[in-house]
Amino acid sequence: MTEHCHSDKTQTAPAPEHGCCGGSNSQDTKSRPDLLLWGSLIACAFLYGLYGLGIPLPEWLTHVAHGVFELLNTMWWGVALGIVFVGLLHFVPQTLVVSLLGRGGSLSGIMRATAAGVLMDLCSHGILMVGMKLYQKGASLGQVMAFLVASPWNSLSLTLVMIALIGLPWTLAFIALSMVLGVITGLIFDALVARKRLQYNPALVAEIESAPVLPQLKQLLSGIRLTPAGVAELARQGLQGSRMVLRWLLFGVLLASLIRALVPTDVFADWFGPTFLGLLLTAVAATIIEVCSEGSTPIAADLMNRARAPGNSFLFLMAGVATDYTEIMVIKDTMQSWKTALFLPLVVLPQVIVVGVVLNLAG
Repeated sequence: MTEHCHSDKTQTAPAPEHGCCGGSNSQDTKSRPDLLLWGSLIACAFLYGLYGLGIPLPEWLTHVAHGVFELLNTMWWGVALGIVFVGLLHFVPQTLVVSLLGRGGSLSGIMRATAAGVLMDLCSHGILMVGMKLYQKGASLGQVMAFLVASPWNSLSLTLVMIALIGLPWTLAFIALSMVLGVITGLIFDALVARKRLQYNPALVAEIESAPVLPQLKQLLSGIRLTPAGVAELARQGLQGSRMVLRWLLFGVLLASLIRALVPTDVFADWFGPTFLGLLLTAVAATIIEVCSEGSTPIAADLMNRARAPGNSFLFLMAGVATDYTEIMVIKDTMQSWKTALFLPLVVLPQVIVVGVVLNLAG
């Protein structure tokens, strides 16, 4: 699609193909079918079709099929845009990524990554795809974590929905607090990397210096050819780059639908009040019931309006970022480290609980 994808490869230090390419370098792994991906895809498609066609099913299976149908209808556009962005990022030179995000390990780099997460209008699963690609392009671990923490529900569309549901003041407060948590989280992760508590991003090349952005953008755009072959290559790179995320996303849809069939969400407003116990129960619920950002927004609004618990509302929006099993597994596969993946909830969740307590007291 563009000539710049060749120069990008020459600028990037050799690194294991551990990200979106399947998680292994071995030929055996590449030749074997991805059972988790294809099994989850077939199961999701089967249940989606059963519910869409209105075929009579046992009650429990109807609830599961409805969950799959609802989740896929809610998140498909975010996932599709995520695939497009991942495909585009394949052709972006690493120098441009470094220039846009700034140097990893610095406050300005963390703030840029946080702002990028807030401004990018994608659901949490689409953001996850882009975040993993940014890591492979050389973003620091702290920048990636700041990007993920600040972004899931902070899209223009969901911001407008939040304003309608809980009002402008609370919506602005939630956005500002999520950005603060993103910056703090990014700084903590980069500090842990600097102290060798967590692994260094092998794709980060110290010799690449930040260069002016506009000349690089002009050069990149001049090389783009909107031809059928170019669009096909964009789609191929997007799907290939998103494969590892899609496998866990589809599995997460199945698991979330099973849990949602057993744990109705309408009990939130009755059980999870503005107490410390209510906050802890909300964190547990957000962990058990995985919902995309679009799905979490009305539930969070219900916690605000019916349970009178703004802290629980904020925690439900943010705890999913820290405890989402899809996100944790994708980070583990991309970064080849359980330790890095599990540090996400260890770092983020205590911050969110503290903010939740303060908001409940203030509310």
